[in-house]
Amino acid sequence: MLRFTPMPADDVSGAEHGPKAGEPPAKQYLLASDFDQTLSFNDSGEALSELLGRPDFRAKVDGLSAAHLVQQGGELAYLLLHDPEYRCVRREHLEEVGRRIRLKANIPALVRILDAGIPGHRFAFHVVSAAPEEVVRSALAGLVPPENVHGTKFEYAPTTGEIRSVARLPAGYGKVVVLDGLQRRLQITPDRIVYVGDGSSDVHVMLHVNRRDGFTVAVSENEHIAPIARRTVLSDNALSVLVPVLEDVVGWGGTARVRAFFEAHGLAVQAWDKKQVDQVTIRESPVADVAGR
Repeated sequence: MLRFTPMPADDVSGAEHGPKAGEPPAKQYLLASDFDQTLSFNDSGEALSELLGRPDFRAKVDGLSAAHLVQQGGELAYLLLHDPEYRCVRREHLEEVGRRIRLKANIPALVRILDAGIPGHRFAFHVVSAAPEEVVRSALAGLVPPENVHGTKFEYAPTTGEIRSVARLPAGYGKVVVLDGLQRRLQITPDRIVYVGDGSSDVHVMLHVNRRDGFTVAVSENEHIAPIARRTVLSDNALSVLVPVLEDVVGWGGTARVRAFFEAHGLAVQAWDKKQVDQVTIRESPVADVAGR
């Protein structure tokens, strides 16, 4: 578990910006992050349901998952298109939900550090989420450029404003499609892609990134992605994702240099518990199945 605290202003020594004279050009990376419960504490569908006064959102999602009607992460889009209780939703409702989303701490600092670059490395930061694009853009307004947010994209009826169809759904394999498109547009090699996610809808994209020698970070102990991700980091601070990036992508072994980097940006790593947990369940086998008896 990681926790950060601001340092007094006179402790800020300043960050390094760009390569010095004679240094090779910086390596270019794509860092893509999920949104719900990765950069935020909320689930967009639950936040929308609260706005609408619909208390049974989770039961509806569980029902869709059990029936395997939609990809994991695409349940909200399905409800907005097909459920009578959600057909009333318009663009302005989604934007209002975004304004109500509780974001993790230090997203502005994360964006600023990635934009400035880490010595020898530059990161293009994009958000790839199954949440409605209007929700994510509204929540991150003034923090992340809207063109760097790739959420579920709806088409609206011009007269009524109701949701007519889905133009893009970055859920399940849909996230792979979006990520591959960004890679081609930015002309970045597959081994220089970093993906950060928290849940089951990130399984496809994490496997895809890992298979092509990229780097994946889980920000939860979800049983489906924690065994897949290269690293897992737990924190209520958005800057925490930089810790595995600095150690494993940038190659800064040990904690001293990582701590010094954050201190240069006016932040102190208050708590950093490194641990590896083996979760083992052992049961007695039936006598008939035990060899040698």
